[in-house]
Amino acid sequence: MSWDKQFREPIEVPDGAVLVSLRDAGAYITRLPAAEHEAEEWQTAMHCLIEAADHGGPVSFARLGVAQALNRRVDKVYDMSRKQPHWRQSPRM
Repeated sequence: MSWDKQFREPIEVPDGAVLVSLRDAGAYITRLPAAEHEAEEWQTAMHCLIEAADHGGPVSFARLGVAQALNRRVDKVYDMSRKQPHWRQSPRM
């Protein structure tokens, strides 16, 4: 396999750069500050990158790992306005 394999969709990072390949993502992770680089999410992302590049693992898992690490501090907010009401068609007795 190869570190030059490309993601199906590029990953945009906060500094405006775009990660297109496994090599780009690996280089981005290694340039992170030590405290950030040692976070569990980044270690998992790097593991997935190595699996994809060196052992033929799925590139999609590597992309997912990087995306999750990038968004690890984003709060997930449920938007009630998008919920569709669920109405019964007939009452049960």
